Amino acid sequence: MSSPLASNAPHPLAGIETPCLVLDEDRMLHNIARLKTRLSRLGVPLRPHLKTAKSIPAARAVMDSPAGPAAVSTLQEAEMFAAAGVKDILYAVGIAPQKLDRIAALRRRSVDLSVVLDSLEQAAAVTAMARMSNDRIPVLIEIDCDGHRAGVGAHDPLLVEIGRALHQGGAELRGVMAHAGESYSCRSVAGLEQAAEQERAAAVACAESLRAAGLPCPVVSVGSTPTAHFARRLDGVTEVRAGVFVMFDLVMAGIEVCAVEDIALSVLATVIGHRADRGWTFIDAGWMALSRDRGTAKQPVDQGYGIVCDIDGRPYRDLIVTETNQEHGIIALRSGSTAPQVTLPVGTKVRILPNHACATGAQHDRYHVVAAGSGAVRQWERFRGW
Repeated sequence: MSSPLASNAPHPLAGIETPCLVLDEDRMLHNIARLKTRLSRLGVPLRPHLKTAKSIPAARAVMDSPAGPAAVSTLQEAEMFAAAGVKDILYAVGIAPQKLDRIAALRRRSVDLSVVLDSLEQAAAVTAMARMSNDRIPVLIEIDCDGHRAGVGAHDPLLVEIGRALHQGGAELRGVMAHAGESYSCRSVAGLEQAAEQERAAAVACAESLRAAGLPCPVVSVGSTPTAHFARRLDGVTEVRAGVFVMFDLVMAGIEVCAVEDIALSVLATVIGHRADRGWTFIDAGWMALSRDRGTAKQPVDQGYGIVCDIDGRPYRDLIVTETNQEHGIIALRSGSTAPQVTLPVGTKVRILPNHACATGAQHDRYHVVAAGSGAVRQWERFRGW
């Protein structure tokens, strides 16, 4: 990303207080267009997961319309997006019975909010609320497609039991959903393609089991950022969910879903000191700004707490954040590097690419958006909480 300003003009980010969260709008829009084009070729629509963005303007950039569709990971997200006019929302975390009052309140505001579950206990709570509120709350049954997390197995009799309990108990059995969380551990294109097909096949098999039992299953929802980018076919699937692709991060780059140059999110920081005898440079961004996420630690290339870039977002060779304290970060060459030592004077602005966009974003309440085309900086509010 180059500045559109003359060489003697101040950089748009130069005067901003640090640490802060920076979003490259050009990169974000490119990432969105890339996945939407791919899914269009496969004939399946995108239900973007907004848990990474947590921002109204960012959501509008990725949704098909101001009304959605969308997926969220917290009810606070659902409430904020609903207030902004989003009407088609999937709350994609297993429902806790104590949260059903908030579900019902949102649905009374004409929000088509659906929930996820994988047990008879949850089904009983949902159907009780559906009867009490005289509202057929829509439900997707979560499918375990790879042993990564919760969900019902494709051949587990519990699947039909849950489906029947919902259908006969007053709720709306809307379909099934799967998330291939193990895809984040893949290390090859073949592995990613296999994870995508395993996710698709498990969800479709569960949908067929429900239909064979005389139960409705109009929605077959699958998705993760890796499988969305590597699925070779999506027969039987009605929608794909993905979220981190909007920003991307070093974990995604590490499994080759994107390039480092595609990462749209960074933390702007300032150099505040040095320890020359150890090759250390100190910045004013610690784990409170970067998060403690070490998602690349088990990958072939460990990126520490993030890759260090110049103010324009260009990475320095082998320069990473090796350690963090609460408000201090230590920049150094990665272990074993033969790159020349980089001297960054006190006051230099740097940008840190994150391991996990969701975790780093969660540390901040706004984006400083480098606008597409112009390079001007504006702010987008983002929200946190549950």
